[in-house]
Amino acid sequence: MLIFVVPQMVVGSDVDFRRDIRPILSDKCFQCHGPDAERESDLRLDLAESVLAQRDGVAAVVPHDVQRSLLYQRITSEDVDDRMPPVDSGKSLTPHEIDLLRQWIEQGAEWAGHWSFEKLSSPEIPPGDTDWSRNTIDRFVSQRLSEAGLTPSPAVDRRTFIRRLSFDLLGLPPMPSDVDAFVCDERPDAVERLVDRYLSSPAFGERWGRVWLDLARYTDTTAEWLNSTGQAWLYRDWVVRAMNEDMPYDHFVRLQLAADAMPDVAIEDLPALGFLGLSPTYWKELRLSPDVIKRVVADEWDERIDTVSRTFLGLTVSCARCHDHKFDPISSEDYYALAGVFASSQFADRPLLPEAEAKHVMQAREQVHELEAQRDKLKRDDTEGRQAIEQQIAEIRKSTLHFDAVSAHVMQDSSIYVVADGPDLTKLEYREGEARDLPKFERGNPASDGPVVERRFLTALSSEEPRRLQHGSGRLDLADALFSEARGLTARVIVNRIWEQHFGKGLVRTPSDFGSQGDPPSHPELLDHLAAELIRHDWSLKRLHREIVLSSTYRQSSVADGEGQAVDPANRLLWRMNRRRLEVEMLRDAMLAATEQLDRCQGGPAFDLQDTSQRRRTLYGQIARRDLDRVLRLFDFPEPTSHAPHRVQTTTPLQQLFLLNAPFVQQQAESLALSVSNIASEQEFVRACYRQLFHRDPDEAELAEGVAFLSTEGDRIATSTDYVHALLGLNEFLYID
Repeated sequence: MLIFVVPQMVVGSDVDFRRDIRPILSDKCFQCHGPDAERESDLRLDLAESVLAQRDGVAAVVPHDVQRSLLYQRITSEDVDDRMPPVDSGKSLTPHEIDLLRQWIEQGAEWAGHWSFEKLSSPEIPPGDTDWSRNTIDRFVSQRLSEAGLTPSPAVDRRTFIRRLSFDLLGLPPMPSDVDAFVCDERPDAVERLVDRYLSSPAFGERWGRVWLDLARYTDTTAEWLNSTGQAWLYRDWVVRAMNEDMPYDHFVRLQLAADAMPDVAIEDLPALGFLGLSPTYWKELRLSPDVIKRVVADEWDERIDTVSRTFLGLTVSCARCHDHKFDPISSEDYYALAGVFASSQFADRPLLPEAEAKHVMQAREQVHELEAQRDKLKRDDTEGRQAIEQQIAEIRKSTLHFDAVSAHVMQDSSIYVVADGPDLTKLEYREGEARDLPKFERGNPASDGPVVERRFLTALSSEEPRRLQHGSGRLDLADALFSEARGLTARVIVNRIWEQHFGKGLVRTPSDFGSQGDPPSHPELLDHLAAELIRHDWSLKRLHREIVLSSTYRQSSVADGEGQAVDPANRLLWRMNRRRLEVEMLRDAMLAATEQLDRCQGGPAFDLQDTSQRRRTLYGQIARRDLDRVLRLFDFPEPTSHAPHRVQTTTPLQQLFLLNAPFVQQQAESLALSVSNIASEQEFVRACYRQLFHRDPDEAELAEGVAFLSTEGDRIATSTDYVHALLGLNEFLYID
């Protein structure tokens, strides 16, 4: 049994190598003593045989003997010229880190490989607190809490629970009627029924599809010269559908990497290739020098390697572009083996419909385009004429099957393309070519070729010879390797991502870096257990969601107590729930839902978020790469230029100014005020607002304050609107408890 750590405090007597020692070596030593073949020293501190080997009669570490261990002598040396890490390196060890290394050596210097590269373990399910535990998640959490002398926080009431669950699974607040029904539901399986209903809701795919789109750096527009990205929404809608259908995660990933190379793939699944097709593309034209074009193309390959490796494996493979990875066992040969896969693939508009049907759709589109041109020429006050044309457009769209699904911007096997030189720089030309292996670029310079590297999978994740990626471009082989050689790591990564969305923090707090520089898991046995269960249940993500939200761990209150704060202030041991602020999509959608203005229509092209008359979910608002909507940016929406492992939350005065002054917020406040304006009593008006926004009745003080405000002289609607506007800015509306 392992004994674990909370920040700056060892819980128990033993130091654990993976948890306590390897992070120190990785952070402070691997840059010079790590796996990089060009490291500055022969001594490797990432390999046990090197650490324990005798050099001139001296070993870096002698188990049980700190005085004979050169490593300990150097880190404690009073001679600044002899001390390691060097004083001017900025990586000096803290007294706590030195003490951990001392304890580790004295206890025998036991070694273990990096946790994420190990095969999934089969941990024994601990007994846990049988009165508190509802499932195996609780047993693992309960064991850790017991070891630290902590107890779980009380469970939240049903009103708080349904609001938490609704936002987590649907990205929307619950309807007041649903809250009342759930609170009054005395059936023993009331919670299970609610969870299953939410998991089957179409809104589930919209909420969790957006989570995936952050990882996929989704955008509705990329480079201005790349006209084909107008169909990007097909990928977004495919992700939503896949989430709602509980598409097995292994199939979900394979389609995104190689749908075009898989047998018997339905036309409806080809937009999955947008995961690669929407990667950043840079300007290229023949007037540029060949060396410049080579470097630009190499940068594009690098971005795809980075996104694929971090999204699916939680590894920073792109760090090995110029030299072996400084901290993880990933060589430059590994990097160029994968680069060959993407060098053998190119962007293309792939037809999604048979030729005859596509021709019919294109003719319908031309008709619509002509009608739109006529409409735009009409004067603004010619309402009748504009409405007549809008009706014709609607009829054409309605009568044309697949009007919006002729083609998608995807990847296909081929080679480099450039923009043709000349007056028309909107055409894409490319040279067809066979799949190819790339040379290793010396120091990452594509103008300096080294030996050719065969396309293959990562060596560190292969138990024998790395899988060759030689069928076509190798994308399908790569996808298969993720679920064979790297199956355990792939499962750990997606389990951690889902856990993070439910708890605000992952079991691993660096969700796209499971390497040596990343955060070790707070509950490694729990992570492995959930990963193994995901695989055993055919990669069903909905089942994983269900297991998490039905646990007692998930139902805990977010209120902090003194004992927990003193022992585990970061809540690594999960003694309470983490309070979370609504993401920008949830905030906007919650306002629309609370005022009963939300348009729940799914799918289709993006709308302009600056159009305050739009009532669709924010998921369908336009995302523009390098020109992100200012409200999205204000509330920490990630830049769609690169993979976003999680959203970094900021708190700024501008956010409050938006809530106070934005026309959209004002409109929602007015809508709610008008919807309950027929209530004559100020007391009932206040109660109605609280039930609609907070799913509860106001207490006496809140009721008195509301009545006093509404009783002031002036226009009743204006006063009511101001009151609702103030409620929309309260933390109770903005946060999930």
